[in-house]
Amino acid sequence: MPRPVSRSLDSVARGRGRDRHGRGLRSAVTGPHLPLLRSRVGFFDNCVSSSLEYVRDLWPNELANVTVHIANAPTGPLAASGVDRWHVDRRARAIVLYRIPIERLTRLHRDDDWHRRSLIESCVFRAVAELLGKDPWDIAPERYRHF
Repeated sequence: MPRPVSRSLDSVARGRGRDRHGRGLRSAVTGPHLPLLRSRVGFFDNCVSSSLEYVRDLWPNELANVTVHIANAPTGPLAASGVDRWHVDRRARAIVLYRIPIERLTRLHRDDDWHRRSLIESCVFRAVAELLGKDPWDIAPERYRHF
């Protein structure tokens, strides 16, 4: 069932937005009734879940009752070293990954899907290593890349 349109294209004033040569506003390739094919949040969630699945296969006993949450940003005061990318609570056996600092505050030398995925994986591996008290290289030796 199509979702209702909040305003018609006729009510948009000419010259505003992306109206090119009187052809109307541009829409997404998927159309107005379908969700976008890929979003930043969806990409981040997929990277985190695949990284966690990989690490849990390597360390099943150590990560059996660990919970992982994703938040947009830390809510407390800034750390002395800058904005935290994750928070580890050893007593609760929980990890909170902060999506916006991971995605936006790290400068990649190449901005493509592979490098973004590697960055997210490295943050997951480092957070798990901090929780377990191990070195990130020991967590996933053939897959850990430091960014």
